[in-house]
Amino acid sequence: MNTLRGLRPVCHSFGPTPPSTRLFSSTGRLHADFTHAVVGAGAVGLAIAKRLQQIAGASVVLIEKHGMVGSETSSRNSEVIHAGLYYGHDSLKTKLCLKGKQMMYDYCSRNHISHMNCGKWVVAQDQDQLDSLEDVHKFAGSIGVPTRFISAEEAKQREPDVRAEAGALESPSTGIVDSHGFMQFMHGEFEDLGGITALASPVTRIQAPTAGNGDWKIWTAPPQASEPQPSSPSAAVPELEGEDTSITAETIINSAGLYACAINNMILPEERHRTPFYAKGTYFSYSKSFPNPKTLIYPAPIPGHGGLGTHLTLDMAGRVRFGPDVEWVDSPNDLAPSPNSKRFAAALEDIKSYLPGIDTDAVSLDYAGIRPKLGKLGAVASGKGFQDFYIKMEEGYDGFVNLLGIESPGLTSSLAIAEEVYEILYRGGKASQSMDRQEVIREPGKEFGIGGDQ
Repeated sequence: MNTLRGLRPVCHSFGPTPPSTRLFSSTGRLHADFTHAVVGAGAVGLAIAKRLQQIAGASVVLIEKHGMVGSETSSRNSEVIHAGLYYGHDSLKTKLCLKGKQMMYDYCSRNHISHMNCGKWVVAQDQDQLDSLEDVHKFAGSIGVPTRFISAEEAKQREPDVRAEAGALESPSTGIVDSHGFMQFMHGEFEDLGGITALASPVTRIQAPTAGNGDWKIWTAPPQASEPQPSSPSAAVPELEGEDTSITAETIINSAGLYACAINNMILPEERHRTPFYAKGTYFSYSKSFPNPKTLIYPAPIPGHGGLGTHLTLDMAGRVRFGPDVEWVDSPNDLAPSPNSKRFAAALEDIKSYLPGIDTDAVSLDYAGIRPKLGKLGAVASGKGFQDFYIKMEEGYDGFVNLLGIESPGLTSSLAIAEEVYEILYRGGKASQSMDRQEVIREPGKEFGIGGDQ
């Protein structure tokens, strides 16, 4: 794999394809190093980079600050394929989760990526929680997502160790996926298509196109530089005399996850800067084999809460794990599981509410993940302060597609988000206005069709 620091910004040096065939039309500009630069190689960035590289004539560079892809939010989550039950009628989260769920199942099945359509129960212990489940059920029916209430008899027969005093709502289209295998496969396809990956290349500066130069210019830190901090990204190392640490691209996509606000603030004027918020979630392992439900178990959603509660999920080997809780932290690097005794006790109470037979001595801290937020906002559309995905071409900055607040269900939605970015660029953005598109999708990827068709 290449890094930006090892590349020279000369078109013919990026691969065997002649420069003229990498552009979108024979009349396109010839001086940009790449047609697209994607910042951030999590699940969403990988899906976007692969989608754009599938376009005939594309040349995409995927820039990642870490030494490997998918090492932050994309690999520190529940690995759930979400059904789309919680995000409201008109949200991007609902639209992209529903589309992405089907794309995920199709893609994983076709490419033999480990996944399982195990289903999920959302359980209620009192009338208020049951009323909340009724709302979820009605909403699911309105958007065509299958759910059904399970009788007490059926629940006891299928999962005798699960407590659902007031009722249980089943979501049969929920599942789990090996997120690492999913990302590795996408990365392999991207590079097989001719895409370039720049690892260990934290972005330090971005220059927007000017009247005399229509391309984006992107700098990355030289080897001796310290890693830029999200609190002051623009203070990172400037371009050094005589050092070649920059490339140019016709378009730039900000898919930097926990650092997306930092990239946003490098490009947009101060009045459009964003302050990042970080919702940390700690996960817990379980060392005993009993009880061992065969489906995912979620508590009833709490309006305004930053997550979906301390739920029970399974890995691909069938092992039980719990989490995440929600803890607001100041740094995206605060990834150690929180040993706070009060938080741990609260998580155990949540777990025992639906799995009373658990041996609490066998529950222990496992790992933690952080969700990128745009405020201390809720994860479900009911209640106040719901945070939707932010995906748009920024006004006044054609060629800059900005993705902010891409948290759950970002993994489920990743393939659909990639199609959304394509639509923005080629059905109303810079590329559709100034380039003669060739709507030809190249192998090996077949999960994408023009205009969003699968």
